[in-house]
Amino acid sequence: MIDTAASPFAWWEARRLRYNVGLVVAGFLAFVAYSVLGSWLLSDDPDFEITIFTIAFQGIAYLFMMVVANLCFLLGPFSERFVRPLDLPRYRHTCFRLGFWFSVLLPFSVPVLVVVSALLGSHHGSDQS
Repeated sequence: MIDTAASPFAWWEARRLRYNVGLVVAGFLAFVAYSVLGSWLLSDDPDFEITIFTIAFQGIAYLFMMVVANLCFLLGPFSERFVRPLDLPRYRHTCFRLGFWFSVLLPFSVPVLVVVSALLGSHHGSDQS
């Protein structure tokens, strides 16, 4: 079956499981990176803590964000109606890849913010000395 034979929703829905698995794996790895980097770089910061409560809260918040990401996933099939691409298979694959990698990399912004916070915190702390 070629890509143009599938309806927009059928084509995108066939990739939703892969998208969600990517989100789950990225969320887990980003949380591990957040925990390790935070424990290492922000060990003196009283605002940084990892408890059962914070793990549960962050897990529930991430599930909510996965719902939001899945709503954004619907932009794929809807975009085909507005863009009307000439090369539909290429358009679909490009949009899926861009959306997938953006969504998978977005959770890693939190560990990056931990590093930035540690760098700014240590710089700020040296100004006060």
